Amino acid sequence: MRIVDIREAAIPLKSKLANSSFDFSEMTTSVVAVITDVIRDGKPVCGFAFNSTGRYAVGAQMRERFIPRIMKAAPDTLLNANGTNLDPDKILAVMLRREKIGGDAERSIGIGTIDVAVWDAVAKIENKPLHAVLAERFSGGKIPSSVFCYVGGGWYWPGQTIKDLQDEMRRHLDAGYAMVKMKVGGLPLDEDVRRLEAVMQVVGFGDRLAVDANGKFQRDEAIAYARALAPFKLRWFEEPCHPLDYALFAELASIYAPPLATGENLYSTQDVENLVRFGGFRAGRDIIQVDPPQAYGIGQYARTLDALSKYGWERASMFPHGGNQMSLSIAAGFGLGGAESYPGVFGDFGGFADDARIENGAITLSDRPGIGFEGQANLYKIMRELAGL
Repeated sequence: MRIVDIREAAIPLKSKLANSSFDFSEMTTSVVAVITDVIRDGKPVCGFAFNSTGRYAVGAQMRERFIPRIMKAAPDTLLNANGTNLDPDKILAVMLRREKIGGDAERSIGIGTIDVAVWDAVAKIENKPLHAVLAERFSGGKIPSSVFCYVGGGWYWPGQTIKDLQDEMRRHLDAGYAMVKMKVGGLPLDEDVRRLEAVMQVVGFGDRLAVDANGKFQRDEAIAYARALAPFKLRWFEEPCHPLDYALFAELASIYAPPLATGENLYSTQDVENLVRFGGFRAGRDIIQVDPPQAYGIGQYARTLDALSKYGWERASMFPHGGNQMSLSIAAGFGLGGAESYPGVFGDFGGFADDARIENGAITLSDRPGIGFEGQANLYKIMRELAGL
């Protein structure tokens, strides 16, 4: 058993969305195919992944360092103890060779994306859904049939009216979601508050609504928003400031009683540990949203969860960023608080399998082997062509 080839391609998202800080008009993502010599139904088993959303393609690092290191390694050194499957931890260790400590954001996305593709291949070789494989290894074998799932929306569209925003949120609720998230920070505070009040009329209660500022605010504006938002008792206030401004996070936590959230822009276990040590984040109240494909992958995410548990953090407070099949599998496999969804906003890369069902705020899990990209016709076409299947 061995890896025959690893391929990467940069694909544009083709999105016109904008949050409070930037638009996605130039955004790309790296799609990865890990091709093995295991044959099923006359075709090689391939693991697939992409580097989530919000970060550009990282193919240069993959092609120059990480892929060659894997391909140069003796194949048997990348297998589990029984030689029956690939060993993601051994492959991760190979990718990290000759990498200086620190500088995580430069390499964590490329490494993490390849790692997730390896895990997809591992689950397919076992002929199990990835969430089942992860549950067996990291969650005491507790395999769920569904996962809580909220929907991200409320973007800033050109010409958007308050009624348009309300209609969007009604569509999400009609689709089966029980919690929605909207953007803030792209308009003056008083206008954002009016948008928020309009959405509250649709969802009914603050714990059914989260807001996301995408790290937009400096201190004075962050505090002003926190004071204006506090009476709404929202499910969470996400990324009110720069993700590494732990001092400001701690200050906000001291004056803002409802939950805060961040994590999608943290790329190492040490980053996340620093957040809970110095950022004032409150175990049992606040939310951490690490995006595993962007943070060294699944094995390192398991180590991050272990590190957080030492500070009293439970998995129910973890909601992986991404809104895709990868984050869904990870949320289910590790028994996390839930997953997010971005239906129809990131082209072929957003949302879940074409036959996915959302009922009462939960998404039913597929029994397809691996991550389940094969259930997304348009996305799987991109991946299949990359692998030459």
